[in-house]
Amino acid sequence: MQRPQAYRFELQPNGEQQHLMRRFAGSCRYVYNKALALQQERHEAGEKKLGYAALCKALTEWKGQPQTLWLNETPSQALQQALKNLERAYKNFFEKRADFPRFKKKGVSDSFRYPQGIKLDQGNSRVFLPKLGWLRYRNSRDVLGEVKNITVNQSCGKWFVSIQTERKVDQPLPQGEAVGIDMGIARFATLSDGSYLEPLNSFKKHQQRLTRYQRAMSRKVKFSNNWKKAKVHVQRIHTRIANARKDFLHKASCQISQNHAMIAIEDLQVRNMSKSAKGNSEQHGKHVKQKSGLNLSILDQGWFEFRRQLEYKSAWNGGFVVAVPPQYTSQTCPCCGHVSKDNRQTQAKFECVECGFEENADLVGAINILARGHRVLACGGMVQSGHPAKQEPTEATQAIVA
Repeated sequence: MQRPQAYRFELQPNGEQQHLMRRFAGSCRYVYNKALALQQERHEAGEKKLGYAALCKALTEWKGQPQTLWLNETPSQALQQALKNLERAYKNFFEKRADFPRFKKKGVSDSFRYPQGIKLDQGNSRVFLPKLGWLRYRNSRDVLGEVKNITVNQSCGKWFVSIQTERKVDQPLPQGEAVGIDMGIARFATLSDGSYLEPLNSFKKHQQRLTRYQRAMSRKVKFSNNWKKAKVHVQRIHTRIANARKDFLHKASCQISQNHAMIAIEDLQVRNMSKSAKGNSEQHGKHVKQKSGLNLSILDQGWFEFRRQLEYKSAWNGGFVVAVPPQYTSQTCPCCGHVSKDNRQTQAKFECVECGFEENADLVGAINILARGHRVLACGGMVQSGHPAKQEPTEATQAIVA
């Protein structure tokens, strides 16, 4: 099987290389925004959207214009990759996976990509990039496979290189048994075997400190030197929050995917769950402050990223992930199959009003998720949403309940 994998390292460029990378990122941002503006103008005029090939021809014209001759200083392939990014953004929008493409801002996600002409010297911890030369990087691990492309991006004043590779590996055999996972706030993930993971709450831990620095930044004159210094402090806190969350999710997903052959999870729509409750001018929302705090807690957990990591890491280890409907998972009794909102007495306590079965509500949800995962596989992968049917518990469920 072909295994794609990416490696990220911190670059150690000199002053001239940093200057060139900022210029390259700015040129790619300019091309992206100019192409997006052109597409919008054609849409308003009732004309058809240009494809990638037509945009490349327009790029050649832009590079020949006197006012944009500086685009020739940037590698052509990096500028073409910016057009590919715009094409992908439109595709994600039309397929309802993302919002409409927006114009890029300076200092936000500055990056550029090289699809070819790159060299990697791992022995000397350096990488060769066209028009930049050899750059040293912090070599923390070996890069395996054939290098496909390299992306350079800036984050919190530092430059990083992401190396995407592809290599052929033998199909691994799955290890462990099946498990169901119930996601939550009080417990980040509860497994059907009774174990659970405590939440990290990375944003909540730094929220007070972040608020203090953001308040100090708001008092400064915008774009002044003091404002820029205050902005650096805010960026560092955001970076620390993101890095801590990313480290937690990677460790958790690795542990679960390596020890279980099948993972059943809820098909949660995180975007819908974290919508604001403010309402509009005609119909005001209810419990806005409470819903705002719940939305922050949901987004702080990183449920979607956790699911994404589970899917590709399970494939690497020979396992697979099954997504099941999330309705009534914590209100269904795993023993008798009775469904009622009265079964869940509190946030953590489950007590069936039919048979008297008692257990932690999150564990009951994980057990029901695992049972639904088995039923989904038995039905050939068909997922049916709605009220679950009353069915006999599986052997794995009986063993867990016992």
